[in-house]
Amino acid sequence: MSTITMNLYYTGVKGNAQKFAQEMESSGTAAAIRAEEGNLKYNYFISMDDPETVLLIDSWKDQASLDVHHASPMMQTIMQLREKYDLHMRAERYSQENEAVSAADASFIRQ
Repeated sequence: MSTITMNLYYTGVKGNAQKFAQEMESSGTAAAIRAEEGNLKYNYFISMDDPETVLLIDSWKDQASLDVHHASPMMQTIMQLREKYDLHMRAERYSQENEAVSAADASFIRQ
């Protein structure tokens, strides 16, 4: 089974990307997405070099879980908020087999 991770970069003006992320959190929409079957991660991050961009890291246990999410009513809420804050997006998609960190990589990770 392959885990799917989407890095979604939301960019706006006048702090709108951060306002979008704040409303996603305060409205409970982000929490509802985190509670969806198959969601592994749904977290927003603020760019240190571009304060007008917010990164969402959104991970799912498999493509089927992501497809169910995309068909959910929450997608309408997300799309409405993106329009409200006039955001533009860039997406990166990563697929990963569920493997442990290699010994070579582990030597660089401080836990």
